Amino acid sequence: MGKINLANVKKTIYYLKRNGIKNTWYAVLERLEERKNVPYTYQPVSEEELARQRAWSKDRDAVFSILVPAYRTNETYLREMILSVAEQSYPYWELILADATPDDSVGVAVDKLLAEQGLSWSDEPEAKGLPKQSCGKEQLCDEECTCHKALAKYATWDCGRLCYVKLTENAGIAANTNQALKYAAGDYVGLLDHDDVLTPDALYEMAYAIDRTKDRGAALQMIYSDEDKCNGDMTLFYEPNRKEDFNRDLLYSNNYICHFLVMTRELIQSLGFRSAYDGAQDYDLVLRASASVSQEEIAHIPRVLYHWRCHTGSTAENPRSKQYAYDAGLRALQDLADRMGYGAKAVHLKHLGFYKLVYEKGALESRTDLGAVGGRVLDRGVTIGGRMSSQGTVYYEGLPRYFSGSLHRAVLTQSAEAVDIRCMQVRKECRVLWEEIVGVPYLEKEGIFDASVLPADTDYRTVSLKFCKAMKEAGYGILYDPERTIVWK
Repeated sequence: MGKINLANVKKTIYYLKRNGIKNTWYAVLERLEERKNVPYTYQPVSEEELARQRAWSKDRDAVFSILVPAYRTNETYLREMILSVAEQSYPYWELILADATPDDSVGVAVDKLLAEQGLSWSDEPEAKGLPKQSCGKEQLCDEECTCHKALAKYATWDCGRLCYVKLTENAGIAANTNQALKYAAGDYVGLLDHDDVLTPDALYEMAYAIDRTKDRGAALQMIYSDEDKCNGDMTLFYEPNRKEDFNRDLLYSNNYICHFLVMTRELIQSLGFRSAYDGAQDYDLVLRASASVSQEEIAHIPRVLYHWRCHTGSTAENPRSKQYAYDAGLRALQDLADRMGYGAKAVHLKHLGFYKLVYEKGALESRTDLGAVGGRVLDRGVTIGGRMSSQGTVYYEGLPRYFSGSLHRAVLTQSAEAVDIRCMQVRKECRVLWEEIVGVPYLEKEGIFDASVLPADTDYRTVSLKFCKAMKEAGYGILYDPERTIVWK
Protein backbone atom coordinates (compact mmCIF):
# COMPACT_ATOMS: atom_id res chain seq x y z
CA MET A 1 0.00 0.00 0.00
CA GLY A 2 3.01 2.29 0.44
CA LYS A 3 1.64 3.90 3.62
CA ILE A 4 3.47 4.43 6.88
CA ASN A 5 1.29 2.79 9.49
CA LEU A 6 1.74 0.56 12.53
CA ALA A 7 1.43 -2.64 10.53
CA ASN A 8 4.11 -1.58 8.05
CA VAL A 9 6.43 -0.49 10.87
CA LYS A 10 6.03 -3.91 12.51
CA LYS A 11 6.81 -5.63 9.23
CA THR A 12 9.95 -3.54 8.77
CA ILE A 13 11.21 -4.26 12.28
CA TYR A 14 10.59 -7.99 11.85
CA TYR A 15 12.33 -7.95 8.46
CA LEU A 16 15.31 -6.14 10.03
CA LYS A 17 15.66 -8.79 12.73
CA ARG A 18 15.55 -11.61 10.19
CA ASN A 19 17.65 -10.16 7.39
CA GLY A 20 19.93 -7.44 8.74
CA ILE A 21 20.51 -3.76 7.98
CA LYS A 22 21.72 -4.04 4.37
CA ASN A 23 18.78 -6.10 3.11
CA THR A 24 16.31 -3.94 5.04
CA TRP A 25 17.82 -0.76 3.57
CA TYR A 26 17.33 -1.99 0.01
CA ALA A 27 13.85 -3.28 0.81
CA VAL A 28 12.83 0.16 2.10
CA LEU A 29 14.37 1.88 -0.93
CA GLU A 30 12.41 -0.40 -3.24
CA ARG A 31 9.16 0.28 -1.41
CA LEU A 32 9.79 4.02 -1.76
CA GLU A 33 10.37 3.57 -5.49
CA GLU A 34 7.12 1.63 -5.80
CA ARG A 35 5.23 4.60 -4.38
CA LYS A 36 6.09 6.49 -7.60
CA ASN A 37 4.14 4.00 -9.70
CA VAL A 38 0.65 4.74 -10.96
CA PRO A 39 -1.76 3.63 -8.18
CA TYR A 40 -3.78 0.50 -8.87
CA THR A 41 -7.52 0.86 -9.35
CA TYR A 42 -9.84 -2.12 -9.48
CA GLN A 43 -12.20 -1.77 -12.43
CA PRO A 44 -15.49 -3.58 -11.70
CA VAL A 45 -17.41 -5.24 -14.49
CA SER A 46 -20.14 -3.04 -15.97
CA GLU A 47 -23.82 -3.86 -15.49
CA GLU A 48 -24.14 -4.30 -19.25
CA GLU A 49 -21.39 -6.92 -19.25
CA LEU A 50 -22.90 -8.71 -16.25
CA ALA A 51 -26.24 -8.85 -18.08
CA ARG A 52 -24.50 -10.39 -21.10
CA GLN A 53 -22.86 -12.95 -18.82
CA ARG A 54 -26.20 -13.88 -17.25
CA ALA A 55 -27.72 -14.42 -20.68
CA TRP A 56 -24.79 -16.62 -21.76
CA SER A 57 -25.00 -18.65 -18.56
CA LYS A 58 -28.61 -19.77 -18.93
CA ASP A 59 -27.86 -22.74 -21.14
CA ARG A 60 -24.67 -23.92 -19.39
CA ASP A 61 -24.43 -26.90 -17.07
CA ALA A 62 -21.23 -26.65 -14.99
CA VAL A 63 -21.98 -26.34 -11.27
CA PHE A 64 -19.51 -24.92 -8.74
CA SER A 65 -19.25 -25.89 -5.08
CA ILE A 66 -17.57 -23.14 -3.02
CA LEU A 67 -16.03 -24.28 0.29
CA VAL A 68 -15.83 -21.83 3.21
CA PRO A 69 -14.58 -22.98 6.63
CA ALA A 70 -15.80 -20.39 9.16
CA TYR A 71 -14.58 -19.62 12.67
CA ARG A 72 -15.72 -16.61 14.70
CA THR A 73 -16.30 -14.71 11.46
CA ASN A 74 -17.01 -10.99 11.65
CA GLU A 75 -20.70 -10.58 10.76
CA THR A 76 -20.10 -7.85 8.19
CA TYR A 77 -17.40 -9.86 6.46
CA LEU A 78 -19.59 -12.98 6.55
CA ARG A 79 -22.51 -11.17 4.90
CA GLU A 80 -20.31 -9.68 2.20
CA MET A 81 -18.71 -13.04 1.48
CA ILE A 82 -22.06 -14.84 1.15
CA LEU A 83 -23.59 -12.11 -0.99
CA SER A 84 -20.54 -12.07 -3.27
CA VAL A 85 -21.38 -15.67 -4.16
CA ALA A 86 -25.15 -15.18 -4.31
CA GLU A 87 -24.78 -12.23 -6.70
CA GLN A 88 -22.64 -14.05 -9.25
CA SER A 89 -23.56 -13.50 -12.89
CA TYR A 90 -23.20 -17.26 -13.31
CA PRO A 91 -25.99 -18.68 -11.13
CA TYR A 92 -25.27 -22.41 -10.78
CA TRP A 93 -23.42 -22.75 -7.49
CA GLU A 94 -23.56 -24.07 -3.97
CA LEU A 95 -21.85 -22.38 -1.05
CA ILE A 96 -20.86 -24.83 1.68
CA LEU A 97 -20.27 -23.06 4.99
CA ALA A 98 -18.62 -25.31 7.59
CA ASP A 99 -18.90 -23.50 10.92
CA ALA A 100 -16.48 -24.50 13.69
CA THR A 101 -17.31 -21.56 15.96
CA PRO A 102 -18.01 -22.85 19.50
CA ASP A 103 -21.01 -20.56 19.93
CA ASP A 104 -23.91 -19.84 17.58
CA SER A 105 -22.79 -16.36 16.44
CA VAL A 106 -22.10 -17.38 12.84
CA GLY A 107 -25.31 -19.39 12.58
CA VAL A 108 -27.36 -16.48 13.94
CA ALA A 109 -25.74 -14.10 11.45
CA VAL A 110 -26.58 -16.43 8.57
CA ASP A 111 -30.18 -16.78 9.80
CA LYS A 112 -30.46 -13.01 9.90
CA LEU A 113 -29.16 -12.63 6.34
CA LEU A 114 -31.55 -15.26 5.00
CA ALA A 115 -34.50 -13.57 6.70
CA GLU A 116 -33.55 -10.28 5.07
CA GLN A 117 -33.49 -12.04 1.70
CA GLY A 118 -36.87 -13.66 2.29
CA LEU A 119 -35.34 -17.14 2.36
CA SER A 120 -35.65 -20.03 4.79
CA TRP A 121 -33.90 -23.29 5.63
CA SER A 122 -34.84 -26.68 4.23
CA ASP A 123 -33.52 -30.22 4.59
CA GLU A 124 -34.08 -31.05 0.94
CA PRO A 125 -33.49 -28.08 -1.37
CA GLU A 126 -33.85 -27.99 -5.12
CA ALA A 127 -31.23 -26.26 -7.26
CA LYS A 128 -30.16 -26.66 -10.87
CA GLY A 129 -27.91 -29.63 -11.41
CA LEU A 130 -27.35 -30.31 -7.72
CA PRO A 131 -28.38 -33.48 -5.89
CA LYS A 132 -29.47 -33.36 -2.27
CA GLN A 133 -25.97 -33.90 -0.88
CA SER A 134 -22.79 -35.88 -1.34
CA CYS A 135 -21.08 -38.50 0.82
CA GLY A 136 -17.63 -37.34 -0.25
CA LYS A 137 -17.38 -40.56 -2.29
CA GLU A 138 -17.62 -41.15 -6.02
CA GLN A 139 -21.33 -41.89 -5.77
CA LEU A 140 -23.89 -39.40 -4.49
CA CYS A 141 -26.28 -39.96 -1.60
CA ASP A 142 -29.45 -41.82 -2.44
CA GLU A 143 -32.82 -41.54 -0.76
CA GLU A 144 -31.81 -43.88 2.08
CA CYS A 145 -28.53 -42.15 2.96
CA THR A 146 -28.49 -40.33 6.29
CA CYS A 147 -24.74 -39.67 6.51
CA HIS A 148 -24.94 -35.91 7.00
CA LYS A 149 -28.62 -35.02 7.39
CA ALA A 150 -28.28 -34.47 11.12
CA LEU A 151 -25.67 -31.77 10.57
CA ALA A 152 -26.60 -29.86 7.42
CA LYS A 153 -29.37 -27.49 6.41
CA TYR A 154 -29.93 -25.80 3.09
CA ALA A 155 -31.38 -22.64 1.62
CA THR A 156 -32.24 -22.40 -2.07
CA TRP A 157 -31.07 -19.17 -3.70
CA ASP A 158 -32.49 -18.92 -7.24
CA CYS A 159 -30.40 -21.50 -9.14
CA GLY A 160 -27.87 -21.88 -6.34
CA ARG A 161 -27.98 -22.99 -2.76
CA LEU A 162 -26.38 -22.35 0.62
CA CYS A 163 -25.43 -25.38 2.70
CA TYR A 164 -24.71 -24.65 6.37
CA VAL A 165 -22.94 -27.31 8.44
CA LYS A 166 -22.39 -26.86 12.16
CA LEU A 167 -19.21 -28.75 13.01
CA THR A 168 -19.04 -30.56 16.32
CA GLU A 169 -15.48 -29.40 16.97
CA ASN A 170 -12.79 -27.10 15.63
CA ALA A 171 -10.34 -29.67 14.30
CA GLY A 172 -8.18 -27.20 12.36
CA ILE A 173 -8.45 -25.55 8.97
CA ALA A 174 -7.64 -28.65 6.90
CA ALA A 175 -9.99 -30.97 8.79
CA ASN A 176 -12.75 -28.36 8.77
CA THR A 177 -12.37 -27.87 5.02
CA ASN A 178 -12.48 -31.63 4.51
CA GLN A 179 -15.84 -31.64 6.32
CA ALA A 180 -17.13 -29.04 3.86
CA LEU A 181 -15.68 -31.04 0.96
CA LYS A 182 -17.82 -34.06 1.90
CA TYR A 183 -20.91 -32.10 0.93
CA ALA A 184 -19.60 -30.88 -2.44
CA ALA A 185 -21.83 -32.01 -5.29
CA GLY A 186 -20.77 -29.64 -8.09
CA ASP A 187 -18.59 -30.39 -11.07
CA TYR A 188 -15.88 -28.05 -9.79
CA VAL A 189 -14.90 -27.06 -6.26
CA GLY A 190 -13.60 -23.59 -5.39
CA LEU A 191 -11.94 -22.27 -2.22
CA LEU A 192 -13.00 -19.03 -0.52
CA ASP A 193 -11.83 -17.66 2.82
CA HIS A 194 -14.56 -16.60 5.26
CA ASP A 195 -13.58 -12.90 5.20
CA ASP A 196 -12.83 -12.50 1.47
CA VAL A 197 -15.10 -11.89 -1.51
CA LEU A 198 -15.44 -12.97 -5.12
CA THR A 199 -15.95 -10.46 -7.91
CA PRO A 200 -19.42 -10.82 -9.52
CA ASP A 201 -17.95 -12.32 -12.71
CA ALA A 202 -15.75 -14.92 -10.99
CA LEU A 203 -17.80 -18.04 -11.71
CA TYR A 204 -18.74 -16.85 -15.20
CA GLU A 205 -15.05 -16.56 -16.12
CA MET A 206 -14.42 -20.05 -14.76
CA ALA A 207 -17.41 -21.49 -16.61
CA TYR A 208 -16.41 -19.72 -19.82
CA ALA A 209 -12.87 -21.16 -19.65
CA ILE A 210 -14.29 -24.64 -19.06
CA ASP A 211 -16.74 -24.30 -21.95
CA ARG A 212 -14.14 -22.92 -24.37
CA THR A 213 -11.73 -25.76 -23.57
CA LYS A 214 -14.51 -28.32 -23.99
CA ASP A 215 -15.15 -26.96 -27.49
CA ARG A 216 -11.55 -27.90 -28.33
CA GLY A 217 -12.14 -31.45 -27.14
CA ALA A 218 -10.16 -31.03 -23.91
CA ALA A 219 -11.00 -30.77 -20.22
CA LEU A 220 -9.59 -28.60 -17.46
CA GLN A 221 -8.69 -30.05 -14.06
CA MET A 222 -7.51 -26.87 -12.35
CA ILE A 223 -8.22 -23.16 -13.02
CA TYR A 224 -6.94 -20.08 -11.22
CA SER A 225 -7.25 -16.32 -11.63
CA ASP A 226 -5.53 -13.09 -10.71
CA GLU A 227 -6.38 -11.44 -7.37
CA ASP A 228 -5.87 -8.26 -5.41
CA LYS A 229 -6.06 -7.10 -1.80
CA CYS A 230 -8.48 -4.74 -0.14
CA ASN A 231 -8.78 -3.01 3.20
CA GLY A 232 -11.31 -3.97 5.85
CA ASP A 233 -14.22 -1.91 4.55
CA MET A 234 -13.40 -2.54 0.88
CA THR A 235 -12.83 1.11 0.05
CA LEU A 236 -9.25 0.59 -1.15
CA PHE A 237 -7.89 -2.07 -3.49
CA TYR A 238 -4.16 -2.63 -3.93
CA GLU A 239 -1.31 -5.06 -4.73
CA PRO A 240 -2.85 -6.74 -7.77
CA ASN A 241 -1.33 -10.18 -8.29
CA ARG A 242 -1.01 -10.48 -12.06
CA LYS A 243 -0.08 -14.10 -12.38
CA GLU A 244 1.65 -16.14 -15.03
CA ASP A 245 0.25 -19.09 -16.87
CA PHE A 246 1.20 -22.24 -15.03
CA ASN A 247 4.89 -22.12 -14.04
CA ARG A 248 5.92 -25.20 -12.08
CA ASP A 249 9.19 -23.89 -10.67
CA LEU A 250 7.63 -20.57 -9.70
CA LEU A 251 5.08 -22.61 -7.74
CA TYR A 252 7.99 -24.31 -5.97
CA SER A 253 9.13 -20.82 -4.91
CA ASN A 254 5.79 -19.45 -3.75
CA ASN A 255 2.08 -20.28 -3.82
CA TYR A 256 1.54 -17.70 -6.55
CA ILE A 257 -1.64 -19.50 -7.66
CA CYS A 258 -3.48 -18.88 -4.37
CA HIS A 259 -6.92 -17.29 -5.10
CA PHE A 260 -9.28 -17.79 -6.91
CA LEU A 261 -8.78 -21.50 -7.48
CA VAL A 262 -11.15 -24.24 -8.61
CA MET A 263 -10.50 -27.92 -9.31
CA THR A 264 -12.68 -30.74 -10.53
CA ARG A 265 -14.56 -32.34 -7.66
CA GLU A 266 -13.01 -35.71 -8.44
CA LEU A 267 -9.47 -34.31 -8.25
CA ILE A 268 -9.86 -32.36 -5.03
CA GLN A 269 -11.79 -35.13 -3.27
CA SER A 270 -9.10 -37.64 -4.24
CA LEU A 271 -6.42 -35.41 -2.70
CA GLY A 272 -8.17 -33.83 0.28
CA PHE A 273 -6.58 -31.42 2.76
CA ARG A 274 -3.85 -32.61 5.13
CA SER A 275 -3.89 -31.41 8.74
CA ALA A 276 -0.11 -31.79 9.00
CA TYR A 277 0.12 -28.68 6.80
CA ASP A 278 -2.46 -26.48 8.51
CA GLY A 279 -1.84 -22.87 7.58
CA ALA A 280 -0.45 -23.90 4.19
CA GLN A 281 -3.08 -26.51 3.37
CA ASP A 282 -3.98 -24.80 0.07
CA TYR A 283 -0.32 -24.71 -1.01
CA ASP A 284 0.06 -28.37 -0.13
CA LEU A 285 -3.06 -29.15 -2.15
CA VAL A 286 -1.89 -27.22 -5.22
CA LEU A 287 1.57 -28.79 -5.13
CA ARG A 288 0.07 -32.29 -5.07
CA ALA A 289 -2.58 -31.46 -7.67
CA SER A 290 -0.09 -29.95 -10.10
CA ALA A 291 2.03 -33.10 -9.83
CA SER A 292 -0.92 -35.30 -10.78
CA VAL A 293 -2.26 -33.46 -13.86
CA SER A 294 -0.68 -32.27 -17.08
CA GLN A 295 0.18 -28.64 -17.77
CA GLU A 296 -2.46 -28.59 -20.53
CA GLU A 297 -5.13 -29.36 -17.91
CA ILE A 298 -4.31 -26.21 -15.91
CA ALA A 299 -5.64 -22.83 -16.99
CA HIS A 300 -4.98 -19.28 -15.83
CA ILE A 301 -7.59 -16.53 -16.19
CA PRO A 302 -5.78 -13.16 -16.39
CA ARG A 303 -8.46 -11.23 -14.53
CA VAL A 304 -8.84 -10.19 -10.89
CA LEU A 305 -11.68 -12.41 -9.63
CA TYR A 306 -10.90 -12.40 -5.91
CA HIS A 307 -10.48 -9.69 -3.28
CA TRP A 308 -8.26 -10.78 -0.38
CA ARG A 309 -9.35 -8.71 2.60
CA CYS A 310 -6.54 -7.42 4.83
CA HIS A 311 -7.46 -6.39 8.35
CA THR A 312 -5.95 -6.49 11.82
CA GLY A 313 -4.76 -10.00 12.55
CA SER A 314 -4.88 -11.25 8.97
CA THR A 315 -1.79 -12.90 7.50
CA ALA A 316 -1.36 -10.25 4.84
CA GLU A 317 -1.52 -7.43 7.39
CA ASN A 318 0.70 -9.08 9.99
CA PRO A 319 2.82 -11.88 8.45
CA ARG A 320 4.59 -12.72 11.72
CA SER A 321 1.22 -13.68 13.26
CA LYS A 322 1.25 -16.81 11.11
CA GLN A 323 4.87 -17.87 11.02
CA TYR A 324 3.59 -21.41 11.48
CA ALA A 325 1.87 -21.13 8.09
CA TYR A 326 5.14 -20.34 6.33
CA ASP A 327 6.87 -23.19 8.13
CA ALA A 328 4.04 -25.49 7.05
CA GLY A 329 4.51 -24.28 3.47
CA LEU A 330 8.19 -25.18 3.68
CA ARG A 331 7.31 -28.68 4.89
CA ALA A 332 4.74 -29.10 2.11
CA LEU A 333 7.36 -28.16 -0.49
CA GLN A 334 9.88 -30.54 1.07
CA ASP A 335 7.31 -33.34 0.98
CA LEU A 336 6.71 -32.69 -2.72
CA ALA A 337 10.46 -32.63 -3.48
CA ASP A 338 10.94 -35.92 -1.64
CA ARG A 339 8.07 -37.62 -3.46
CA MET A 340 9.36 -36.37 -6.81
CA GLY A 341 12.85 -37.70 -6.02
CA TYR A 342 14.51 -34.33 -6.57
CA GLY A 343 17.21 -34.77 -3.94
CA ALA A 344 16.66 -31.20 -2.80
CA LYS A 345 16.22 -29.31 0.45
CA ALA A 346 13.51 -26.65 0.79
CA VAL A 347 14.68 -23.46 2.48
CA HIS A 348 13.11 -20.11 3.41
CA LEU A 349 14.06 -16.99 1.48
CA LYS A 350 14.35 -13.51 2.99
CA HIS A 351 10.69 -12.72 2.40
CA LEU A 352 8.06 -14.69 4.32
CA GLY A 353 6.17 -17.24 2.28
CA PHE A 354 8.89 -17.57 -0.37
CA TYR A 355 11.08 -20.63 -0.76
CA LYS A 356 13.86 -22.24 -2.76
CA LEU A 357 14.74 -25.83 -3.56
CA VAL A 358 18.47 -26.35 -3.07
CA TYR A 359 19.53 -29.38 -5.10
CA GLU A 360 22.18 -31.48 -3.40
CA LYS A 361 23.96 -32.36 -6.68
CA GLY A 362 22.77 -29.40 -8.71
CA ALA A 363 19.47 -29.02 -10.52
CA LEU A 364 20.72 -30.69 -13.72
CA GLU A 365 21.80 -33.88 -11.76
CA SER A 366 18.45 -34.63 -9.98
CA ARG A 367 16.04 -33.08 -12.39
CA THR A 368 16.06 -35.15 -15.61
CA ASP A 369 13.46 -32.83 -17.13
CA LEU A 370 15.86 -29.86 -17.23
CA GLY A 371 18.26 -29.07 -20.06
CA ALA A 372 19.75 -25.83 -18.76
CA VAL A 373 19.86 -23.49 -15.79
CA GLY A 374 20.30 -19.78 -16.36
CA GLY A 375 20.98 -16.81 -14.12
CA ARG A 376 21.04 -13.03 -14.09
CA VAL A 377 23.39 -10.78 -16.06
CA LEU A 378 24.24 -7.38 -14.57
CA ASP A 379 25.70 -4.23 -16.07
CA ARG A 380 26.60 -1.38 -13.71
CA GLY A 381 24.42 -2.88 -11.00
CA VAL A 382 21.20 -3.37 -13.01
CA THR A 383 19.74 -6.39 -14.79
CA ILE A 384 20.39 -6.60 -18.54
CA GLY A 385 19.90 -10.34 -19.08
CA GLY A 386 18.38 -13.43 -17.52
CA ARG A 387 14.98 -14.99 -18.03
CA MET A 388 13.43 -14.12 -21.37
CA SER A 389 10.10 -14.62 -23.09
CA SER A 390 9.99 -16.58 -26.34
CA GLN A 391 9.92 -13.19 -28.13
CA GLY A 392 13.11 -12.04 -26.41
CA THR A 393 11.71 -9.71 -23.75
CA VAL A 394 14.03 -9.74 -20.74
CA TYR A 395 12.13 -10.19 -17.49
CA TYR A 396 13.11 -7.72 -14.74
CA GLU A 397 15.28 -5.72 -17.17
CA GLY A 398 16.63 -2.56 -15.55
CA LEU A 399 15.94 -3.75 -12.01
CA PRO A 400 18.73 -2.82 -9.56
CA ARG A 401 20.75 -5.74 -8.24
CA TYR A 402 19.39 -5.74 -4.69
CA PHE A 403 15.74 -5.10 -5.54
CA SER A 404 13.36 -8.06 -5.58
CA GLY A 405 10.76 -6.75 -8.05
CA SER A 406 6.97 -6.83 -7.95
CA LEU A 407 5.76 -9.46 -5.49
CA HIS A 408 9.44 -10.49 -5.13
CA ARG A 409 9.24 -12.38 -8.43
CA ALA A 410 12.69 -11.23 -9.61
CA VAL A 411 14.47 -13.18 -6.85
CA LEU A 412 12.50 -16.42 -7.27
CA THR A 413 13.54 -19.57 -9.12
CA GLN A 414 11.14 -20.16 -12.01
CA SER A 415 10.61 -22.07 -15.22
CA ALA A 416 11.58 -20.11 -18.35
CA GLU A 417 11.06 -20.14 -22.09
CA ALA A 418 14.62 -18.91 -22.49
CA VAL A 419 17.63 -17.70 -20.49
CA ASP A 420 20.76 -15.73 -21.37
CA ILE A 421 23.67 -17.87 -22.67
CA ARG A 422 26.14 -15.60 -20.83
CA CYS A 423 25.02 -17.05 -17.49
CA MET A 424 23.97 -20.58 -18.38
CA GLN A 425 24.83 -24.12 -17.37
CA VAL A 426 23.91 -26.77 -19.93
CA ARG A 427 23.18 -30.45 -19.43
CA LYS A 428 25.90 -32.75 -20.79
CA GLU A 429 23.48 -34.43 -23.19
CA CYS A 430 22.65 -31.03 -24.71
CA ARG A 431 26.18 -29.79 -25.37
CA VAL A 432 26.39 -31.20 -28.90
CA LEU A 433 23.25 -29.20 -29.69
CA TRP A 434 24.93 -26.19 -28.05
CA GLU A 435 27.93 -26.33 -30.37
CA GLU A 436 25.70 -26.73 -33.43
CA ILE A 437 23.72 -23.61 -32.63
CA VAL A 438 26.06 -21.34 -30.67
CA GLY A 439 29.08 -22.20 -32.81
CA VAL A 440 31.69 -22.43 -30.04
CA PRO A 441 32.65 -25.28 -27.69
CA TYR A 442 30.84 -25.42 -24.36
CA LEU A 443 33.46 -24.60 -21.73
CA GLU A 444 32.55 -24.09 -18.08
CA LYS A 445 34.02 -21.67 -15.59
CA GLU A 446 32.81 -21.84 -11.98
CA GLY A 447 29.77 -23.90 -12.92
CA ILE A 448 28.52 -21.85 -15.89
CA PHE A 449 29.46 -21.36 -19.52
CA ASP A 450 32.57 -19.24 -19.97
CA ALA A 451 31.08 -16.44 -22.05
CA SER A 452 34.49 -14.91 -22.73
CA VAL A 453 34.96 -17.40 -25.61
CA LEU A 454 32.03 -15.89 -27.55
CA PRO A 455 32.89 -13.64 -30.50
CA ALA A 456 32.73 -9.92 -29.69
CA ASP A 457 29.91 -9.34 -32.17
CA THR A 458 27.63 -12.06 -30.75
CA ASP A 459 23.94 -11.12 -30.62
CA TYR A 460 23.39 -12.66 -27.17
CA ARG A 461 19.64 -12.38 -27.20
CA THR A 462 19.15 -13.96 -30.63
CA VAL A 463 21.55 -16.84 -29.95
CA SER A 464 20.00 -17.46 -26.53
CA LEU A 465 16.52 -17.67 -28.01
CA LYS A 466 17.63 -19.98 -30.81
CA PHE A 467 19.40 -22.42 -28.48
CA CYS A 468 16.61 -22.46 -25.87
CA LYS A 469 13.97 -23.02 -28.55
CA ALA A 470 15.92 -26.02 -29.82
CA MET A 471 16.15 -27.44 -26.29
CA LYS A 472 12.42 -26.97 -25.75
CA GLU A 473 11.73 -28.78 -29.02
CA ALA A 474 13.98 -31.60 -27.81
CA GLY A 475 11.75 -31.95 -24.74
CA TYR A 476 13.89 -30.24 -22.11
CA GLY A 477 12.80 -27.61 -19.61
CA ILE A 478 14.75 -24.50 -18.68
CA LEU A 479 15.22 -23.20 -15.15
CA TYR A 480 15.95 -19.58 -14.19
CA ASP A 481 17.82 -19.20 -10.88
CA PRO A 482 18.48 -15.51 -10.06
CA GLU A 483 21.04 -16.45 -7.40
CA ARG A 484 23.34 -17.31 -10.28
CA THR A 485 24.60 -13.84 -11.18
CA ILE A 486 27.43 -12.52 -13.32
CA VAL A 487 28.63 -8.94 -13.82
CA TRP A 488 29.07 -8.44 -17.56
CA LYS A 489 30.82 -5.07 -17.39
